[in-house]
Amino acid sequence: MSIAILKISGKSLEEFTNNFAGVNLIKSLQAKYTSVILIHGGGNLITQWAEKMGIKSEFFEGQRVTCKETMEITAAVQGGLINGRINAYLHKNGIKAIGLNGIDMDSFVAEYVNDKLGFVGNPISISDKKWLFDLLNDNIVPVFSSLCRDKDGNLMNVNADLFAGALAKALKADSVFFISDVQGVKLNNEFQNSLSTTQLKEGMDSGEINNGMIPKINACLNLLASGIKNIWIGNEMTDNNLRGTWIVN
Repeated sequence: MSIAILKISGKSLEEFTNNFAGVNLIKSLQAKYTSVILIHGGGNLITQWAEKMGIKSEFFEGQRVTCKETMEITAAVQGGLINGRINAYLHKNGIKAIGLNGIDMDSFVAEYVNDKLGFVGNPISISDKKWLFDLLNDNIVPVFSSLCRDKDGNLMNVNADLFAGALAKALKADSVFFISDVQGVKLNNEFQNSLSTTQLKEGMDSGEINNGMIPKINACLNLLASGIKNIWIGNEMTDNNLRGTWIVN
């Protein structure tokens, strides 16, 4: 089985579900891989809902500072509204899908990152994924939000890029594609066609690679270290155009 994991940023979701953009992308991947898994973030919509409830959004090293109230908003928006919208869109266009998160079937437990971020964690795979392979064998597209739990059962906000990396490692995926709202990874003031691990680390050390790109790059570095070689970040991925950055050893 060859598996492609497609991570859609919260900022790219509207374009993904506009007309046939997302359907065409998934079908093009299904023509090259036996199975496709979709992972999505929440991004701007979580921020908008938090503002409506009088909660200011703060970020630290590219991740959302998540208090109890922000966690509830994140779960409702990302795990409920956004996940439901994507599933409705896929089924409308003839693609069998199922909405999931990192809690389902006790797949992951999140370990806290640090006190500054609150209910934010790194996902650790803790269970067998046979049930997920069964879904893939039935040609179903799993659509994951990156919600997880901690060891005590509290809801946890997990960065979707890091979740994509953890799931890819657990399933030994062949390729991971990060669809973003940016053209790729910028270094030396230019978007690069490919970047090595050394260049990426230097870019983060210098501060040129920063903010929301940091967890994405860390996920890519972890994937390379685990043996996954096909990793791409960009904002346009069609049969005629692959505009973005390949991450290579």
